[in-house]
Amino acid sequence: MSKLSLNIPHSQTQEEALNRVKQLLSRLQEEQKGTVTNVQENWNGPNGSFSFSAKGFNIAGTIQVKENEVHLQSELPFAVALFKGQITSMITEKAKALLA
Repeated sequence: MSKLSLNIPHSQTQEEALNRVKQLLSRLQEEQKGTVTNVQENWNGPNGSFSFSAKGFNIAGTIQVKENEVHLQSELPFAVALFKGQITSMITEKAKALLA
């Protein structure tokens, strides 16, 4: 396992950033039908946990929506960890667009 930890700054209100982040996983499942399955998320205020399967790999982690940033942590399976740089870039790019 390889740890993925991202801090993505935003200029939205915390409530607006939270609303946008909550829409992200369901949108991802819709856009990646057949690739991303078993999406689950649970929220307790601005703190959430998520899990999903992608191409046979199970991914899980936590999200904290803070006043000025979104913090994401996940453990990546070894085979997926080989693409950690690409995954980090993609998540950061999509999150910045989402929170712009």
